[in-house]
Amino acid sequence: MKVSHIMYRVQNLDKGVEEFRKRGFEVEYGKEKKPINALIYFSEGPYIELLAGSNMPAFFKKLFRLFGQDKLVDRLDSYDTHPGGPCGLALENYKTDLESEVAVLKKYGYSAFQMKVRREDTKGRDLRFKVGSPNDIQIPFFMTYFNLDPKPKAFVHPNGIAKISHVTFGTRKDLFPLIQELCDDEMLTICEGNGVKAVEFAYVPGQEGAPFVL
Repeated sequence: MKVSHIMYRVQNLDKGVEEFRKRGFEVEYGKEKKPINALIYFSEGPYIELLAGSNMPAFFKKLFRLFGQDKLVDRLDSYDTHPGGPCGLALENYKTDLESEVAVLKKYGYSAFQMKVRREDTKGRDLRFKVGSPNDIQIPFFMTYFNLDPKPKAFVHPNGIAKISHVTFGTRKDLFPLIQELCDDEMLTICEGNGVKAVEFAYVPGQEGAPFVL
């Protein structure tokens, strides 16, 4: 698997979009009506997802807990209570299922809640993918890549940034082997800690600005 995207918690989605646009990023909402997230795509590599929370009603959280999905709700709660900034890391594969990843989790004694997701974006594309949420929130969640590629071609943001160059993710030391088996992406560094520690960016040559770290 590769690094898919970094989730970034904002207190208000519209204000978060405006803030990142002022920083020189092109930002698009996840969907036309009542968006719950916004995306900062790059032509290659991971993207950034801005979100103001999990958007999961309390009733459904209680329902998930009744059906034994406490760890899934704990993950959602971690997004909802996050004060702001990078709040989650996702990995992705380029298959149509998550069987290999679930097998790796099982090897280490873990499991994952799986679900299909569908979203029509602001360009009218019907995006579909599958998501797996491991039953330990210190393991990144994972997904299959979109059925259609929404990333712009040969695109550079107005601030000169072309892509995310490096991600540092903190977790428990006992989870290092599992995550390293799941993800072979050289841009990812794992350390002891809790959550995304740093996201570094690469500029187009000749358009370098001040170093930007998320």
